[in-house]
Amino acid sequence: MRYAALWLLPAAIAYAPINRRGPSRVIPRVLASQDTDSVQSNAPKMLKRVARQARPTVAIIGRPNVGKSTLVNRLCDAGRGGAIAVDEVGVTRDRVYQRAEWCGRVFDVVDTGGLLFDDEESDQFLAEIREQASLALRESCAVVVVVDGRTGIVRTDEDIAAFLRKWPSQIETVLAVNKCESPEREPEMVADFWPLGLGEPLPCSAIHGYGVAEVLDAVLPAVDNAIELRRQQIEQLDAQEAIPRINVALLGRPNVGKSSLMNRFLGPGEQRSIVSDVAGTTRDAVDAELDVDGAIFRFVDTAGVRRKARVKDGTETQMVGRALKAAKLADVVLLVVDATAEITDQDAMLAQRIADDGRACVVLANKWDIYEGKDEGSTREVLKVLRETLTAVSWAEVVFCSAETGQRCLKVYDAVKRARESHHHRVSTATLNEVIRDAMLWQPPPATAAGKNAGKVYFVSQTGIAPPTFVCMCNDPKAFPK
Repeated sequence: MRYAALWLLPAAIAYAPINRRGPSRVIPRVLASQDTDSVQSNAPKMLKRVARQARPTVAIIGRPNVGKSTLVNRLCDAGRGGAIAVDEVGVTRDRVYQRAEWCGRVFDVVDTGGLLFDDEESDQFLAEIREQASLALRESCAVVVVVDGRTGIVRTDEDIAAFLRKWPSQIETVLAVNKCESPEREPEMVADFWPLGLGEPLPCSAIHGYGVAEVLDAVLPAVDNAIELRRQQIEQLDAQEAIPRINVALLGRPNVGKSSLMNRFLGPGEQRSIVSDVAGTTRDAVDAELDVDGAIFRFVDTAGVRRKARVKDGTETQMVGRALKAAKLADVVLLVVDATAEITDQDAMLAQRIADDGRACVVLANKWDIYEGKDEGSTREVLKVLRETLTAVSWAEVVFCSAETGQRCLKVYDAVKRARESHHHRVSTATLNEVIRDAMLWQPPPATAAGKNAGKVYFVSQTGIAPPTFVCMCNDPKAFPK
């Protein structure tokens, strides 16, 4: 007896008394939230943002291109898997968190974009980057100010020092003079930064690792104080029962509204990701957690994925790679498409990638508020186009929503829960074999071209979940077309 895929299993299970909703590989059914649903009766009753309070946070700030991301990777021993670090101004924009450990203490290090205070029309996102840095400071117990020892003190460094003086004194400030690779010039480099008034300048080299231990030692007192203050909270969290967590990744082409949806999911006024009409605004994979009726949703906003032929520079290659990796590691992938634009081959490629990775999926037709000529018929028409174009995930539930107005965004939580439940659903062996027996009687497998006996299925069993996987024992696998 050999193993073969069941060509007739989808049709057979459609008649079985089991849960047929959501992204099961063998249950091709599409759900949609229609325009006629004016009352959101199944909306979550409680939304609460989950703050990063389990571990202390150390913020890394400084002007552009002084080596902040390289220092973060060195502090966290992240290597190539850490923040994107290239010799290019403006690569980092959002807050990027990484886990660090030093002398038995575990804490988070948050990388921020380069700070500039003289806005020019040619410079984009400067105000948003400053806002992201401010948010990082508010949740940090210590801040490491990175300066460039080669160029010496510049006006922007003085502006950053004045910017930090506006913050409470309980935030410990450490001044790291980066790029000090020359022992002979080190005293001269360090002496230039005493006028900033941020404490003793510490020479270091993020690339070579020189002086990084001293920087970590300098932030330890603040980390210890934060750990002591949060000890009671950590003990309470450890005592609580395990809370279900759902990892959700937003995937799609550039400028379809992923970052806007991310901010909408986290609640009014929350700006976790920078949003603009410029394609490629989001670069790193940005994550945040939200408590929804007792279940923890971890949303990951990813960079827009363009066609492979259009990806040219090394930075975008890393952006796309991290987006696809985040989708592969997610429990549920939210495939975001633009309802006002034509569904492209790139959308279909991303859908196929989700199916190949075996991930649960919910399709979000965003910008539904500006779709022209909306009625019940147009909703069905758009749904039909989505099913015909995104064939790899034709089983996925479709939610017509709007990040701008919040229309039906609350329904996404329930859709994610249903997708995950279906992704982890198990069918008993007795039910499977009963369904297969009835299906074989209703539609026998075809005979082979050589005139041999038709295929026979002896036994069927589900061997895995996420995705649901089935194995059958048969007389000849070649008798069952793929």
